[in-house]
Amino acid sequence: MEYVKLGNTGLDVSPLCLGAMGFGNPHNWIHDWILEEEKSRQVIKKALDLGINFFDTANIYSYGASEEVLGRALRDYGKREEIVLATKLYMPMTAEKRPNSGGLSRKEIFHQAEQSLKRLGTDYIDLYIIHRWDYHTPIEETMEALHDLVKSGKVRYIGASAMYTWQFAKAQFVAEKHGWTKFVSMQNHLNLLYREEEREMLPFCQDQKIAVTPYSPLAAGRLTRDWEGTTKRAQTDRTAKVKYDQTLEQDRMIVARVAQVAEDLGVKRAQVSLAWLLQKEVVTAPIIGATKESHLLDALPALDIKLTPDQILFLEEPYVPHKVVGAR
Repeated sequence: MEYVKLGNTGLDVSPLCLGAMGFGNPHNWIHDWILEEEKSRQVIKKALDLGINFFDTANIYSYGASEEVLGRALRDYGKREEIVLATKLYMPMTAEKRPNSGGLSRKEIFHQAEQSLKRLGTDYIDLYIIHRWDYHTPIEETMEALHDLVKSGKVRYIGASAMYTWQFAKAQFVAEKHGWTKFVSMQNHLNLLYREEEREMLPFCQDQKIAVTPYSPLAAGRLTRDWEGTTKRAQTDRTAKVKYDQTLEQDRMIVARVAQVAEDLGVKRAQVSLAWLLQKEVVTAPIIGATKESHLLDALPALDIKLTPDQILFLEEPYVPHKVVGAR
């Protein structure tokens, strides 16, 4: 495994990140395709064996169970000093609305950081990510609280996810103005079926040397199979349906072109889709939501695939503007 730096930092990360939304408890969250702990551990161990050292989860995934499962597996199979562990906060951790549950207030940031540390079974979080923009808390309050977490030693770096570029730029400006810790990464929605981030976010991140770690790089599996193909996740993942069902007809041709390029190269469609992301200089590590060891083995060869300019143009040509998904 050839490791890369996480943006403008000295941190070494694998160029593929294992996302842990698929690990935890299928009985206490919105998705019933989540793996139980035993099967989750098999995938996590395989990732470590393959040299992947970058792992991403969130407090909201299975209402904390993902952090618990991932934390136990990494303690049993990995070396903490080599692992880069990311988690996120913002979403309310209770199904019913309660005061001070969710958001990015100073109170909630400190509380959720402590809870994540306990569930993960670690003394520090390598990359602490705000999951969304909080319209109800001053960004100054959020950035100072995150800075204080870094200075306390409980967090090493901070990142952001799924917001408009003007919001991200404002947060960075506020941090710089006050001498606070700035975000080093952007975890955004980016794949061949959704490229709205190319308009402003990617150029901003490239200019500012901010790492981009795209989520849903395979569009919830839609880029990996025939248009008519389906899986249990495809049938039941309501989040994916919100993201992609509105643009089915627009995206059909892109999926077909991925299949054609994969056939021409003699590789898997997932590898073509990931190679397309990795050819972007600003992209550091796509987050792959593997729920089988085979998903990891399928993804790894993408690191060695170099698409030609003609192949990239062929894949990108059918794209039309999409409704913004993620930022809100």
